[in-house]
Amino acid sequence: MIRLTLRHGRRLALCALLATLSLPASAQQAILEGERFHPQEGQHGMAATSHYLASKIARDVMQDGGNAVDAAVTAGFALAVTQPRSGNIGGGGFMLISDEKSDEVIAIDYREKAPGAAYETMFQNDQGEAVSELSRFTHNASGVPGTVAGLALALDEYGTLSLAEALAPAIRLAEEGFEIPPRFANGLRDARERLGQWDASRAVFYKKDGSLYTAGETFRQPDLAATLKRIAANGPREFYEGKTAELIAQEMEKHDGLMTAEDLAAYQPTLREPVHGTYRGYDVYAMSPPSSGGAHIVQMLNILEGYDIGEMGFNSARTIHVMSEAMKRAYADRAEYLGDTDFVDVPLDGITSKEYADELREQIDLGRATPSDAIAAGDPLPYESNETTHFSIADDNGLAVSNTYTLNFSYGSGIVVDGAGFLLNNEMDDFSAKPGTPNAYGLIGGEANKIEPNKRMLSSMTPTIVKKDGKNFLITGSPGGSRIITTTLQVVMNVIDHDMNVQSAVSVPRIHHQWLPDEIRIEEGISPDTIGLLESMGHHVSQQAAMGAAQSVLIEDGHFFGGADPRRSTSSALGL
Repeated sequence: MIRLTLRHGRRLALCALLATLSLPASAQQAILEGERFHPQEGQHGMAATSHYLASKIARDVMQDGGNAVDAAVTAGFALAVTQPRSGNIGGGGFMLISDEKSDEVIAIDYREKAPGAAYETMFQNDQGEAVSELSRFTHNASGVPGTVAGLALALDEYGTLSLAEALAPAIRLAEEGFEIPPRFANGLRDARERLGQWDASRAVFYKKDGSLYTAGETFRQPDLAATLKRIAANGPREFYEGKTAELIAQEMEKHDGLMTAEDLAAYQPTLREPVHGTYRGYDVYAMSPPSSGGAHIVQMLNILEGYDIGEMGFNSARTIHVMSEAMKRAYADRAEYLGDTDFVDVPLDGITSKEYADELREQIDLGRATPSDAIAAGDPLPYESNETTHFSIADDNGLAVSNTYTLNFSYGSGIVVDGAGFLLNNEMDDFSAKPGTPNAYGLIGGEANKIEPNKRMLSSMTPTIVKKDGKNFLITGSPGGSRIITTTLQVVMNVIDHDMNVQSAVSVPRIHHQWLPDEIRIEEGISPDTIGLLESMGHHVSQQAAMGAAQSVLIEDGHFFGGADPRRSTSSALGL
């Protein structure tokens, strides 16, 4: 065996090619040194986002003396301009902030809320059947947006910039425009039928004659620039009580939407206690409900801690088998127990307890898959005592930010607020339109996640910060609907169990199981031999499109390493 160094102090064993054995030692060294995936490096900080303009803006903020929170909020607003399919001010999300100096990890919940007039059966027909079009592509598909309030809260409490300073780069990009990358142009082409149904959406995203923008052209958004200027001048409440709120309310009234000016005025983000667990000596912090991400990433890590994953090997049949078995059981519990803790009691301590994981691990047969129809939600109570975007940012003052926010679908509902220039989310589809009926990602929901007025819908977003000996170590998270939790899980495992550098950890092939449907979804790159072994164990394996975009930062020995996920062509990690 010859060992290839992937990260300072960490190695991954690789079999050397026989041909190299006949070469002089110096030649073997020259050929075998190095890595297939190279992280970006920095001495004072790192920003990893899904768009190179946002990464550059975030890095520049830190270079000019701002901290990681300043950089994160500025990047969040910039992504609302440069990546309208998922960056947003018309959606919501979650942010984790870790401060080494105070030894605190803060969770900001700026998830959307159901309007006050929402009701349990609003997306069902007269026969009591869920009608997916109603919860996805109408004005009632939108929850009350939280992004502006959430980012402003983070800046006010933990940043050093004014809101106007944080908005300035986004305003410039919206007003002066930016060069369209191929992914942006292709996205508008693919979404043309849906976006083209609405006059305001057509006016923003297509030329006056209806033709498409092409890569290399300049894209300007004057209405969005005006909205951002109003927020910069009047503060975040302008979005909820000023002219922007009036435009949203008028849009809703014009199309029989339930959201009102009163709903907007009442919206507030919430500070929550993050979910905390441990994994092989590391502290893992992730988002608490109404996100299911933190509960279930800790639950799955607890189950997997009982196996020598490193010895079993990266993406070996044995490793994929135990991972998928852990995933099934976590997603079964998700369907039963998870919801907004302001409305339902979630047995969070039980779900994340080591003892409950021990019980679930005992159910796993190392040689045979457990059929999903044989798995129901467990009983954690005795232990009680697709287009999202993620970015990770850290500075050398001990601040780290993991942020995931979304419109839900790519371009959300497809509806632009007339005169305001931004898209509305379709997060109402994340509620259980009818308990037991799958949502757009195939996730089953129960009574805990039924629609109720002013309730936050369940999410899979999993912004995560891993600490070692009290120091920020790994900042990660991902988009990807139901695949968010498992994508984030695998980045953590790749770093801790498989000794990968952060770029390798986000680049290598992924797998996913969500209980129902009963299949292991895999990306291209899993060996046919491995697939055959999994099928012989009773697994159903389905190769599908790539999953997630886990923009991540690793901090080790005072150095910053950024991993930009290649699954997004615009991804970028930049250090300083």
